[in-house]
Amino acid sequence: MKLFASLVEQAQMLQYLLAHGRRLFEGWLRSPTMLVALRASFEKSEESSGNTIEDDDFSVSTLLEKANVNLGKNVDDPLVLFGDIAVPTGLQNADPCTARGCLWRKATDGNVYVPYRISNQYSTRERQTIIQGLRSFAESTCIRFIPLTNRQRDFVDIQSRDGCFSYIGRRGRGQVVSLMRQGCVFLEVIQHELLHALGFHHEQNRSDRDQHVRILLQNVEPGLESQFTKVQTRNLGTPYDYGSVMQYDRFAFSRNRQPTIVPIPDNNVSLGRATQMSPNDILRVNRLYGCNSTASRRHLKPGQRKHFL
Repeated sequence: MKLFASLVEQAQMLQYLLAHGRRLFEGWLRSPTMLVALRASFEKSEESSGNTIEDDDFSVSTLLEKANVNLGKNVDDPLVLFGDIAVPTGLQNADPCTARGCLWRKATDGNVYVPYRISNQYSTRERQTIIQGLRSFAESTCIRFIPLTNRQRDFVDIQSRDGCFSYIGRRGRGQVVSLMRQGCVFLEVIQHELLHALGFHHEQNRSDRDQHVRILLQNVEPGLESQFTKVQTRNLGTPYDYGSVMQYDRFAFSRNRQPTIVPIPDNNVSLGRATQMSPNDILRVNRLYGCNSTASRRHLKPGQRKHFL
């Protein structure tokens, strides 16, 4: 009887899984904890051209979109446009970095020192990942993120708030870069938000984007069409970069699992799957901040020096 009962129970369990398994699996897959666990296996897969919606589960824009699902519901949350860009009052219709001066100051040694403070909300491992992202800029640019001291007034204040977001460029005093613990503490997301803080916009919002991508607004979630508004950006003589860490994937903000961003003329080009800053991202930082001093090149490998002016 015990064996029979066991078989009956197994049959009932199988029937339940067949009926509800897909819903249970999808709920499990959306868990932030599972995102971290599954990410390692995703990174091992080869990048394919013409990525599908499944390919983009761990793209920068998908990570941001999932992490920011509740952003704006709290009265203390800033006004956020373009998915993850916090906008001061009065600048909603302009690129904040061209509307006013936004660069961090360059020191006499040719480097740009940006003080930072990391909240004690983070675990040791999360803090190490954030510091890795901060230090990555020193490998190929003259940007130096340094710990905040009492002598510095303007700094990047890294906190775990609702979602991932940053202001564009230097704002003065402590400016929040939000890296929510559940969903934002990945190298590419950290670099993405820090590039905003240095003065950069999203790739798909570039002033010349219509020559390189088609935006399919009919597939965009209602009310989110403004995420794809063009901005009068400073492109610094650099080409449109499908592989930029600032490029959203082709299904960003999709309402029907159909593409919202399609590269042209070749719609099979892989889009928005960067896991770190691209050579063009690095080049733009160096051009915007004039990183051509021997101080910024001193610790570079020969192959990295081509990303300077």
